[in-house]
Amino acid sequence: MSYVNNLMDKLIQRNPNEPEFLQAAREVLESLEPVMDRHPEYIDAGLFERIVEPERQIIFRVPWVDDKGDVQVNRGFRIEFSSAIGPYKGGLRLHPSVNLSIIKFLGFEQIFKNSLTGLPIGGGKGGSDFDPKGKSDAEVMRFCQSFMTELYRHIGADTDVPAGDIGVGGREIGYMFGQYKRIVNRYEGVLTGKGLTWGGSLARTEATGYGLVYFVDEMLKTKGESFAGKRVVISGSGNVAIYAAQKVKELGGEVVAMSDSSGYFVDEKGVNLDTIKLLKEVQRKRCKDYLAVHDHAAYFEGCDDIWTVPCDIALPCATQNEINEQSARTLVANGCIAVAEGANMPSTPEAVKVFLDNKILFGPGKAANAGGVAVSALEMSQNSMRYSWTFEEVDAKLKDIMINIHKKAYEAANDYGFSGNLVVGANIAGFLKVADAMYSHGIV
Repeated sequence: MSYVNNLMDKLIQRNPNEPEFLQAAREVLESLEPVMDRHPEYIDAGLFERIVEPERQIIFRVPWVDDKGDVQVNRGFRIEFSSAIGPYKGGLRLHPSVNLSIIKFLGFEQIFKNSLTGLPIGGGKGGSDFDPKGKSDAEVMRFCQSFMTELYRHIGADTDVPAGDIGVGGREIGYMFGQYKRIVNRYEGVLTGKGLTWGGSLARTEATGYGLVYFVDEMLKTKGESFAGKRVVISGSGNVAIYAAQKVKELGGEVVAMSDSSGYFVDEKGVNLDTIKLLKEVQRKRCKDYLAVHDHAAYFEGCDDIWTVPCDIALPCATQNEINEQSARTLVANGCIAVAEGANMPSTPEAVKVFLDNKILFGPGKAANAGGVAVSALEMSQNSMRYSWTFEEVDAKLKDIMINIHKKAYEAANDYGFSGNLVVGANIAGFLKVADAMYSHGIV
């Protein structure tokens, strides 16, 4: 039995009910086999066994009172996965689907994503099965305060710096930061994604979407291509999707379809971003309401078939495993030349194989969507300096980081004999920096 198979068997025995985490671990470990061959000292040091085991797993009760006066109880999580190269860094997700497996998968991926940015940040993730949808501001505040009342003792500017994720925007970060400051009596950069008037960074809202497109632009350049004149389909309609669409437009592409959890719409004239921003950022409405303003567009219930819309470039920005093998085959058959993940692990392993087998340019999430955490780390730097950079300064730093991430992944793939395979390249490049630090620190 191979070393990886043996390690996976142990992981499955130890984590039998965590499919998302096991999927992520297998994908990374299998791609690291060339590293294992070249660096047997990492095996001798038990480095691979250590990197798949979180340094700390925190699960806690979150009681709060709803507007009716009834007591509600949710479960909170913070997985502090790796601090080898810096304090734990990763978002907080509030969604009914949140469980230990999903938080561990996200935290594990965060190790390599954060490493790729070149910034000194470790990997972590957290959240709760609380659903902010349909809740009043007062209910969200009471939940966030209760959540932070436990979480505060595990985080700090030089220990663990959470950010936002699905369900956690400026409102939630504000309530959490207020409670943290109230408890510890310190004003420190313990959370990122803060409001601009109290320590936030310009360009943070746009960062993941912009970064995704900067990364794809680098992918396209390797084939002598660009966004100019390309049809683009983007799943999702949150921050990542909206600002990816904005940057695509700036670079000459045309976004023709977007979606939310209910369905998707197609606008052959090109998606009107002003309308989408109004619907999603101001009115909190659904994608189907786009047709009330643009009646020439078409709306379809359900999300899966968005990948049947012919496109040159596909940017999945919604949720994990949204592109399956059949969707991938449809994209290839319709002439898609590039796919990049704005969400975390939105393509199943079978879908990724289809893309790679068909020589489709494919940007894995840990590389392609690292722009958000990169600007979060830049926010940490600004907080430490008590200083703020302009939007243009942050955007320029973001672009440089994404260009360098692509370069690292591309060169690592070539160096280890997997030319053009950015999945392997990103995993190896992200791993090597962390591995070197872990090896230097001894058995800890």
